[in-house]
Amino acid sequence: MASATRIAELSAVSPKARFGFTKFADMTQQEFKQKMTGFVAKEPLNINTEKREALEVHQMSAINWVAAGKTTPVKNQEQCGSCWAFSATETVESANLIAGRSVPALGPQEIVDCDRNDDGCNGGDPREALDWVKSQGGQDTEACYPYTAQNGACQSSRCSPALNVNNVYAVAGSEPSIYSALRSAPLSICCDAEPWQYYTGGILTAAQCGLSIDHAIQLVGYSPNSGGYWIVRNSWGADWGENGYIYLQYGQNTCGITSRVTGATA
Repeated sequence: MASATRIAELSAVSPKARFGFTKFADMTQQEFKQKMTGFVAKEPLNINTEKREALEVHQMSAINWVAAGKTTPVKNQEQCGSCWAFSATETVESANLIAGRSVPALGPQEIVDCDRNDDGCNGGDPREALDWVKSQGGQDTEACYPYTAQNGACQSSRCSPALNVNNVYAVAGSEPSIYSALRSAPLSICCDAEPWQYYTGGILTAAQCGLSIDHAIQLVGYSPNSGGYWIVRNSWGADWGENGYIYLQYGQNTCGITSRVTGATA
């Protein structure tokens, strides 16, 4: 009944998004937050409560790094609060794809097990994880360090790093700044994912989302259609949302999208 009530609440204020009984509908809100998110900030966030009309969207060109072939297939963190490790991994992969390299799937499990600045399935920060990958000389492949969706002892010594980044940088917390940075590469972002538990498609608006930042994901595009929206790649499998993606309204800081934005080059 709680799920049906929440779905009805979200749908009542939803001009563009769709909500329903997803594969997470049987979870309590607490279980969902614990198992399916996992962002824990290591420094103060840029929580911008000012919302602005997206007046310039018609002058902004579309960006789609998925269509450009600069992302890997959608991943699945399963029931482990490791979104931060996935967001970092996806950023390393995309940076290397943009650099023109052949990119095997990288292993977020190595970050979960070995990055001592963060806390595995109990949460972490993708910017910290990217700095860790850089300091270690790169990240192992998924083939050598497979994902287990649980905390484990660090086994990175059995593998050789496959790909690295040479620069990790913060992006200023405004949507025009994010758009400008997104023109160069996909970005690691963090959001309030509470209503995503029931999202099935369409454009989520700011009215349906708060600013309790708990989830790290990858920003992979922007569309000027329908008033403008961000294209966000999630790590809950391709059987969630829009084939593994969610669309967030532009210009209103939807779900706190400006709170923690990180890029990398390789």
